[in-house]
Amino acid sequence: MSTDQGASGSVAGAVPPPQVRWAGALVGVEALLGLGFTIALVVRAFSSDLPWLAVVGQASFFALAGVALVAVAAGLITGRRWARSPAIVTQLLLLPVVYSLLGPSRRLVLGIVTGALVISCFMLLISERSRTWSMGLDVPDSR
Repeated sequence: MSTDQGASGSVAGAVPPPQVRWAGALVGVEALLGLGFTIALVVRAFSSDLPWLAVVGQASFFALAGVALVAVAAGLITGRRWARSPAIVTQLLLLPVVYSLLGPSRRLVLGIVTGALVISCFMLLISERSRTWSMGLDVPDSR
């Protein structure tokens, strides 16, 4: 079985299923929210009693995570197989955030919306079509 797989992690002629593209869009929304939170932290750093460097450090972390998620979202939308695993890991890492919003923080509406986003994206990423696409099993054999 010979597939023409380049360094980009995609196979020539392999179009990602709609589930992967939808998941990419949802990861893109998460990335934009992370970058928006970064901006909010930077703005708030100037009016906070907290040490300025601590707030900038936290903002830098969210900026880095947001930029990485933009790359993952773009990878999913353009059909790069490598992007599925980091997207799944991100959804799993966001589950405690959902729990925190629903439980200790008592931010019920925000927790439900965040949970719906995270669970929807996760389910799209682990669907049967996404799984077979990620392993290259959707590419016709070119023997």
